Amino acid sequence: MRTLTGWLGRAISYILFRGPFGLRKAIANFLAFLWFDLFRIRRQVVLDNLQIAYPDMSLKDRVKLGRASVRNLGLTFLEYSFLPFLTKENYLEHFIFEDHTVLDEILKRGKGCLMFTGHIGNGDLSTAALSLHGFPMVLVSKEFKLKWLNDMWFGMRSKVGTRFIPPRNSSYALLKALKQGSVVIVPLDQFTGPPIGVRTTFFGKETGTAAGLAVMAMRSGTPVLAVYTHRDPEGRHVLHFVREMFVEKGDSLEEVTQTFNDELEKYVRLYPEQWMWIHRRWKTFVVS
Repeated sequence: MRTLTGWLGRAISYILFRGPFGLRKAIANFLAFLWFDLFRIRRQVVLDNLQIAYPDMSLKDRVKLGRASVRNLGLTFLEYSFLPFLTKENYLEHFIFEDHTVLDEILKRGKGCLMFTGHIGNGDLSTAALSLHGFPMVLVSKEFKLKWLNDMWFGMRSKVGTRFIPPRNSSYALLKALKQGSVVIVPLDQFTGPPIGVRTTFFGKETGTAAGLAVMAMRSGTPVLAVYTHRDPEGRHVLHFVREMFVEKGDSLEEVTQTFNDELEKYVRLYPEQWMWIHRRWKTFVVS
């Protein structure tokens, strides 16, 4: 039964991968209708978040933008079907690299690279593309409790060359990966409270943000590169290698992390319909 289910899943994935973008878009629209309009899963969270970020936006426009954001999540879900079929021969059909020479130059220094980003577009798929492009990618990721799910999920992404490190006690493994010249990806747009988070603001409202990126940059002296991705009207993924951000050992964790937050906010404002508004980003930061 599991074999039959596996073959069926692979067949559907292949159709989604080879099919036109319009097909995936139509399915994503339907999923967004079910999620956002029919079952209203986290709909109020989305609308509340949008009111924080855009206080002058009307309810009608917030609903429209929230629906578009959920539609983007639907597309992201469907695009996981790409992972078994992406190869070095075909990945550039789906990705556009906007001047990655800044990453090439950083890696030539021999200290690796700390790449920070947010949940805009499809970051998982873009990580796969970076691996296929030849960059030594390392991603911190939690594991599932089910072994078969772990094998499938991480197996698909490891196949294209991405390495994974569990988040628990990961500092040594991450510093070792950087010394080996790897690119360590750190998504930085989710709420993180104390003790590993620091008090920051995002869109002008107080929240908590993980300080790990700032800590690693200070300890290792590794360059920090700001990167984000978005999906264009044809369904291709555009990767933007924005700029190197400099961190000095004497800087405070709060100041450095706030600088990262400000950078991420710029990208969200460029493509708000492609950011993950369902996340409770603005929880209360409480120090016990």
